[in-house]
Amino acid sequence: MTQTNAQPTSLSREFPENAALAAVCGPHNVNLDRLEQRMGVALAVRGNVLTLTGDAGPVRDAVAVLDDLYALARRQGYLESADVDAAIRMGGTSAETSNDLTIRTRKRHIAPRTPVQADYLAALRDMPMVFGLGPAGTGKTYLAVAKAVSMMLAGQVDRIILSRPAVEAGERLGFLPGDLKDKVDPYLRPLYDALHDMLPGDQVAKKLAAGDIEVAPLAFMRGRTLSNAFVILDEAQNTTAMQMKMFLTRMGEGSRMVITGDLSQIDLPPGTRSGLKDAVDILNGLPGIGFIRFSERDVVRHDLVSRIVRAYDQADRDRKAAQNPKDE
Repeated sequence: MTQTNAQPTSLSREFPENAALAAVCGPHNVNLDRLEQRMGVALAVRGNVLTLTGDAGPVRDAVAVLDDLYALARRQGYLESADVDAAIRMGGTSAETSNDLTIRTRKRHIAPRTPVQADYLAALRDMPMVFGLGPAGTGKTYLAVAKAVSMMLAGQVDRIILSRPAVEAGERLGFLPGDLKDKVDPYLRPLYDALHDMLPGDQVAKKLAAGDIEVAPLAFMRGRTLSNAFVILDEAQNTTAMQMKMFLTRMGEGSRMVITGDLSQIDLPPGTRSGLKDAVDILNGLPGIGFIRFSERDVVRHDLVSRIVRAYDQADRDRKAAQNPKDE
């Protein structure tokens, strides 16, 4: 039987604003080259008209992505390579969701860059407690800190409390010099970095000094009731079951809690059950708690990070298969 190949589809789109179109194309059309490679279409530019050729589905999707990028370029005046990657991952829907989900802080506006990030931001907006689960580089903690800062600036919470368990990532650092703050700060540095991305440095310092923002190890949470606060527990896979229960029961009136972690990166002593794993098993499905699961497809760092995460996941699956072979 002879099969006939579908005829390629050709579609043209005019983008009247020169500056925005130049941002969409990128230097030497680098953004268009990226779209061609990632979406399987051919792109040609003539004046203010872009012509796309390829199979009907990819052409339709690429047009939506171009519309999204053009709208973003008009709004912010420039495009970064990360914006192009985000639009491709979102399939041209980020313009539709940005007004609803974009987080606005003093230094930047943050919009979802993957569909799962959009689900996460919606959960942060709508639910009092959210678990963000998945690999490094997916924005779990960064987006949570951004939401916390935006809610504090809007007067929806009085303070932000950021916490992590003080567990080394596979290392034993030994004695650390200095006072208590000097000893715990190395564990909490990623949280400080996120804060400085959202607020000017002098405001971060003032809010830390005034107690409006508190960065503390998990052990300091015991015995407290955290009211009218946005509370984030980072690296929660390194809590014990007892620590996790203690933390979750600190929640007071008018508070939000976000718990983030990666169950593939547990640094607890062998035989110690992760408090994050325990909480997921016990609380999953409980009303008022959102569980958002990220994967390597949601990594928004360098492309290589996503490939590294994928390779490690495959290696783990191969090892488990070798240890538990199926009966022939």
